[in-house]
Amino acid sequence: MSSVSGTLGGVPLLTIVVPAYNADAYLNRAMGAVVDVAGVEVIVVDDGSTDRTGRLADVWAARYPETVRVIHQPNAGHGGAINAGLAAARGEFLKVLDADDWLDEASLRALMTTLAHDADDVDVVFTDFVHEREGKSPKVARFDNVFPAGREFTWQETERFTRRQVLMMHAIVFRTQVLRDSGLHLPEHTFYVDNLFVVTPLVHVRRMRYLPVPLYRYYIGRAGQSVAPEVMVRRVDQQLRVNRLTLAELPSQADVTRGDVPIQLYRALLHHLEGVCAVTSATLARAGTRAHLAQRDAFWREVKTENPWLYTRMRRTLIGATSNLPGHAGRRATSFAYHVARRVVGFS
Repeated sequence: MSSVSGTLGGVPLLTIVVPAYNADAYLNRAMGAVVDVAGVEVIVVDDGSTDRTGRLADVWAARYPETVRVIHQPNAGHGGAINAGLAAARGEFLKVLDADDWLDEASLRALMTTLAHDADDVDVVFTDFVHEREGKSPKVARFDNVFPAGREFTWQETERFTRRQVLMMHAIVFRTQVLRDSGLHLPEHTFYVDNLFVVTPLVHVRRMRYLPVPLYRYYIGRAGQSVAPEVMVRRVDQQLRVNRLTLAELPSQADVTRGDVPIQLYRALLHHLEGVCAVTSATLARAGTRAHLAQRDAFWREVKTENPWLYTRMRRTLIGATSNLPGHAGRRATSFAYHVARRVVGFS
């Protein structure tokens, strides 16, 4: 078998962007499995860290000068760090690796072989990923019932996602040019931009491959994490902002009718949006203050005004319906909807 070369026509096969803010406890783990893999370029974006993150990143760059680059910038948030990494990326493909997560090295090597030999014409490569849950057993998110493996395919050859299958950022390796051509620019000082990172370029994806390996290890359960329940309540305004921006990326039904957007792609986008909007709605309902409930109701009024068909579809789902009921029974249903919604999108 041919080995994967370090570059493809002088260009790295894969850029791994590592947004890093106060991640000195985790950065070495994230870097350890990626720096020795041929064909990889690693860009660590030190996003205004106040701990040792920047110094650790510089140590890695000094040790692996042909592989690792570091961008030190004033704090711009997760979206701003990804923007900086995308702007600097030289790789044919791009993967985002949050600094508190890590990649499986054997799976990364398998990915590099696929990128080198089988991905000339594809816009994206999908992989499986693993929920590494604090105090619980790991849980693998697989897509083998959705995507055919071992060959290039189009949306017409895909199956429907099940309720608990969501194409999170962790499952996606985009061609870098697809990201740039999509006009992707994530809002700064805003969490939960992963959804925009998925939806905005995915609208433009037509040719794909699926590699059934557990590449990304998504660590859930650390104190203060952005998906922790108490943190999500504090940052619910940011969730709402990202939801609105992501909804605006959804193609129109006219695009589907004309054949400009494959129906299977449209369904995948709807499935993703339903999940993230349900989480936000259930978070607001569970918080339960008058202000939170007013924000929830205002959000759904906006959706109804701008896209009545989409509003009806999302509110008819089990989670959508049960996260908006009044009274004591309604609060119990809301609690149920909240926990289900978090499991559906992989936050617990």
